[in-house]
Amino acid sequence: MKILKFPLSRICIWFILGLLTSFYLNASPKTALVLLGWVSIFFVLTYYLSIKRLDQKIYFGITTYALFFLIGISTQSLHNKRFCENHYVNKFKSEKNYFVGITLIEKLKSGASNERYIATVTSLDSLKTQGKILFNIRKDSLNQKLEIGSQLLFYGEIYKHREPNNPNQFNYGKYLENKSIYGQVYADASELKVNAKLEKNMWYYAAAFRNRIITNLEKSGFAKEELNVVIALILGQQQDISPEVLKDYQLAGAVHILSVSGLHVGCIMIAIGFLLNPLPKTKFGELLNLFIIIAFLWLFALIAGFSPAVTRSVVMFTFVAVGQYSNRKTNIFHTLIASIFFILLVEPSFIFDVGFQLSYCALFFIVWLKPIFDKIWMPGNKILKYIWGILAVSFAAQIGAFPLSVYYFHQFPGLFFVTNLLVLPLLGIILALGVFVMLWASITAVPELLAKLLEYSIFVLNKIINWVASFESFIFQDISFNWQMLATCYLLIFAFAIWIMKPNFKKLSLALVALLIFQITYLGTEYLNQSQEEFIVFNAKKTTLLSDRKGKNIIVYSNDSLSEATMNFALKPYLVGNFASISKTEKISNLSYFNKNKILIIDSLSVFPENLNPDILILTQSPKLNLERIIQKSKPKMIVADASNYKTYAMRWKETCEKEKIPFHSTVEKGFYKLSKEN
Repeated sequence: MKILKFPLSRICIWFILGLLTSFYLNASPKTALVLLGWVSIFFVLTYYLSIKRLDQKIYFGITTYALFFLIGISTQSLHNKRFCENHYVNKFKSEKNYFVGITLIEKLKSGASNERYIATVTSLDSLKTQGKILFNIRKDSLNQKLEIGSQLLFYGEIYKHREPNNPNQFNYGKYLENKSIYGQVYADASELKVNAKLEKNMWYYAAAFRNRIITNLEKSGFAKEELNVVIALILGQQQDISPEVLKDYQLAGAVHILSVSGLHVGCIMIAIGFLLNPLPKTKFGELLNLFIIIAFLWLFALIAGFSPAVTRSVVMFTFVAVGQYSNRKTNIFHTLIASIFFILLVEPSFIFDVGFQLSYCALFFIVWLKPIFDKIWMPGNKILKYIWGILAVSFAAQIGAFPLSVYYFHQFPGLFFVTNLLVLPLLGIILALGVFVMLWASITAVPELLAKLLEYSIFVLNKIINWVASFESFIFQDISFNWQMLATCYLLIFAFAIWIMKPNFKKLSLALVALLIFQITYLGTEYLNQSQEEFIVFNAKKTTLLSDRKGKNIIVYSNDSLSEATMNFALKPYLVGNFASISKTEKISNLSYFNKNKILIIDSLSVFPENLNPDILILTQSPKLNLERIIQKSKPKMIVADASNYKTYAMRWKETCEKEKIPFHSTVEKGFYKLSKEN
């Protein structure tokens, strides 16, 4: 690929490898900076040697890549807040309460029972600290709305993030850590001391600006459902979108519309460029065009409160705009790579952000494949040309984003091209009108006619999305896809795209080899999964859920019929992650066997066979029993309590097991319990 011939491309690759190395090895800043210093010296030496002797250029190249590799390591380690001496993770001990001082900086989507915020920890007892934390406050305890910038003090415990409660579940703790949020706290409103003075930082002003816009839109009589969608579209705030609307957007393959991203910024950039077409094509005219476009992009970032996703996208398209202005043949790839380098240099954690990955993949493939699609067919009719342009962009973006989307979300909307064909033209109008309305709302109430026009546009958009989402047979869900298949899938896409660009036997051979590698990866995954056997005690609230897996076939044991919530929360991730399916569902019996292990299950009836001497004892549904007597009589090797038991019972059983020196596993405390063939 030509792009890999660019020195900037190779430099960026080594920089990213440095970021990843530092992240996984947890490199300290001191070590990273010392190594960077030494390599910098060698870089300077090899530079002067390469000037005098051409045969020394290879050493200059090696030290250049080594330098950017270490710049990547240093960047990541310097951004790792754990190495800050006064960070709260270095000051607190688990299972201990502190007087915790925090300042709210961002409102998140509410949970089932808690309002959630991102906050900065300002103090632990008398110690001054720093660092972001997840703050949870019980909904039913709130009698007043907490503002961004609120300074709070309460007495409580800081909890470290737990591993997922069930196998193959989304690791929310890891997700938060990638955003430099290393713990969370819980509180009731009655426990809070609220400082009357707000901390007026950048988050406060951004939130105040957004709230002013929302208040003025509400005064204009905006319908609630449409208002929540437009707030998501323009301001990037999804907290209040109804689950039904959100599900429709997911099924239609349009959920990215609700997350302010490169698509929105790109549409705004195109719309502004269209409006600026009358400007003269002189050097001054093009420079003025560039200035206006960049000004409007950053104005949009201001309206959206400079949220990370928006700022990232605006930076990306600022580089694209500059690249277009410079008007070089391959410059767009240079500018994309330069924007990646700049963004990751400022905030390296974005490399793990799904939105960042999808935005750049989609944009790269649009730039790369759109010209190829245009060469394949370019209709003469203006209407057909317009439709083909949208379809070509949609297909190019989807090809680039498809492997990542399936890997992260395990679903694929088969009618994505219909969604894009219907939605993209309307989205451009909505965004242009929406930005204008938001600017108006930032000053005063919006005229009712203007508000109703935007409201109706959103209403039509929602109806289109709902219609596409209704074709459920075209929505492919629960697709099993691991990281090995992700890597080989991209290899396959690149190989076939290169062959299609300039077909010859050599490139066809490479494409077929890539196809073979993908097939081997898939079959290898199938074989490994087929040979696995394991018994799982799930952590399902108020429910007993067990499974016995042999290869791709899973027998599910439950005390009751499986609810949709239990399926989605506990079972579905496990099935998808292991390329498996439920072969049958059975009621739980007292006695089970797995890999020569005798498993005794005692439920609320407390009726079980005597003198079994089980290897594993599973307690469910809060049975009333004398565990000490059972242990002394049966001598089990392991005792497991699932989430269907009362917490007080589980705590008492834990104490008994500690006394009798028997291993005890509570799924509420430790997550799921797994018994594998190796056990």
